[in-house]
Amino acid sequence: MNRILVAEDEKSMRDLLALMLRKEGYAVETAESGSKALELVDRNPGDPFDLIVSDISMPGLSGLDLLRHCRRTVPGTAVILMTAFGSKEVAIEALNEGALYYVEKPFDLDEVKAVVRKTMEQKRLAAENEALRDQNRGLRAQLQGKYRFDGLVGRSSKMRAIFDLIERVAATGSTILISGESGTGKELIARAIHYNSGRKDGAFVSINCGALPDDLLESELFGHMKGSFTGATANKKGLFEAAAQGTIFLDEIGETSPAMQIKLLRVLQERKIRRVGGTEEIDVDVRVITATNQDLEQMVREKRFREDLFYRIHVIPIRMPALREKPEDIPALAEHFLDKYRRQMGKPLAGISKAAMDCLESYRWPGNVRELENVVERAVALESADVVQPESLPREVRSGGSERAGVDIALPDGGVDLEHHLEELRQRFMVEAMERTGGVQTRAAEILGMTFRSFRYFAKKYGLTGREGASSGEAVPPGEEAGSWPATAGEGAR
Repeated sequence: MNRILVAEDEKSMRDLLALMLRKEGYAVETAESGSKALELVDRNPGDPFDLIVSDISMPGLSGLDLLRHCRRTVPGTAVILMTAFGSKEVAIEALNEGALYYVEKPFDLDEVKAVVRKTMEQKRLAAENEALRDQNRGLRAQLQGKYRFDGLVGRSSKMRAIFDLIERVAATGSTILISGESGTGKELIARAIHYNSGRKDGAFVSINCGALPDDLLESELFGHMKGSFTGATANKKGLFEAAAQGTIFLDEIGETSPAMQIKLLRVLQERKIRRVGGTEEIDVDVRVITATNQDLEQMVREKRFREDLFYRIHVIPIRMPALREKPEDIPALAEHFLDKYRRQMGKPLAGISKAAMDCLESYRWPGNVRELENVVERAVALESADVVQPESLPREVRSGGSERAGVDIALPDGGVDLEHHLEELRQRFMVEAMERTGGVQTRAAEILGMTFRSFRYFAKKYGLTGREGASSGEAVPPGEEAGSWPATAGEGAR
């Protein structure tokens, strides 16, 4: 119940206002003078009145004096002033001192009711907005803590060197290219750079350039104007605009077409974008971080990636090592993921057994850190003992990867059709990856170190169907329909 103090030296008016406000559902106290009102205000500053309705002209302490005192001691309390001697000058002074409203006597009671209701609604909205601001500040603090470079897991010399580099480059505005195999944590590094930079209060916007065809990618990046294409029913901002004062992360930039590379080059050079179907150039203040799992320098030599764009994004290169290149990080990463998932699942696992850890350390991890996380999550879900045992690990991890390929690599005396043999091998790997990920093609592609476009091409060729990402919370790429796995495959998948 909102609490209101009525300060009025005329008893009949004071009683009338108190009666009217109590009928409206407020808890009301009264004061016959400014001094008495001041005493009630100071009596319990930890539980202030929501509103004070005060006459300006009272013996001793005036309503304006009471208002000034409240602004200093209880700034959250709203004040409405009344007077029978109203003038423009008095009204302006009252509002300048912080009064929310000014009411002249004689007044209509319905008018006072409306003013009080409006005041209470404004206080309610202000309180909700402040609560949302506190919540957003808390969420932002969590993000900044989560992605601080010193919170990333890694004890190897390679990772320590990367942490040191992040600390040095985060404060700059330079464009960064993060390279490395799929699953090595490139986006995590990009987020760490953002949340340790001067742009941390801005947005971090991420997009996978290989997951969208050119026309949709252009619309996503630069926005579009109403009517510029079928379905464009309204103007839409692109991700470059959404990332203003922040960072945009262009993942798999090596998958972009030559036409899109030209448009990205122009943005990096001019720091301007033009929406699809628009003519106006829009300035964009955004830091660009890119990533790729391909050898862009080789692509430049083969004329598959623009040399000028490469040098624009290659200002500060960061190479993420594969997990097999830093095996000393496996125990720390495994323990980190164990702690994460035992908390999520509420399972009191004490740790990972030595035998299970030996399996993890001897495996080659083609899917890198992402695959390790998936394996630990599975182990936590399946384990019934106090510590993770080897039996809770996938078969290929228990065997150190020796069962993964299942292929005799000895060259037959009569020779071999290598292209056909490699085709069969690719198909078998893709089937196994689809089985492991429950048919989620995006995750299967990551395990195999393939781009999504390449995986989708061969999946269609072999007659493999699955979910492009819907079951795991990932966005289904445009133009693709979610299916199910396992499904009846074409002849090539048999």
